[in-house]
Amino acid sequence: MTQREYQKLAARKRPASPVAADCAWAFCVGGLLCAAGQLSADLLRQAGMPLPQARLTASLILVTFSVLATVLHVYDDVGRRAGAGLSVPITGFANSIAAAAIEFKSEGLVLGMAAKMFVIAGPVLVYGMAASVLYGLIYWVVGLF
Repeated sequence: MTQREYQKLAARKRPASPVAADCAWAFCVGGLLCAAGQLSADLLRQAGMPLPQARLTASLILVTFSVLATVLHVYDDVGRRAGAGLSVPITGFANSIAAAAIEFKSEGLVLGMAAKMFVIAGPVLVYGMAASVLYGLIYWVVGLF
C-alpha cells in the first residue's frame, strides 16, 4: 500500500469533526470565563476597591484559578472539551507556564522549573514589552501633533 492510498483510507475511516458544536462550546466556555472575570471585578468595585485595582485583582483571580486547575490536573480535562474557549489569553498563558513548571520539577528548581517556565514566558514577555514601547512611542508622536 502506498502512502497516498493509506492517506485516502485513513481519511475515509476518520470520524467527522463536529466543527460547529466545538466552536459553540468554545464560545460558551470562553464567554463564561470572561464573564467570571468581569463579575469578580464588579464585585470588587462594589466592595469599594478602585477600578484599576479591581481589574488587576480580577486578573490575578483568573490566573490563580488557572494555575490551581493546572496543578489539580483539571485544566487539561476541561481543555479537551472546551478547546480554544479555555485558552483566553491570561488563563492559557498561566496554564502553559504552570504546566512547564510541573513537568520539569524533577530536574530541579533552577535548571528545571525556572528555566522551562521562562522558555515559554520569555518570548511572550519580550514581544509584549517591545510592542508596548512601540505603541507608547507612536502614541507620544501622535500626541505632539
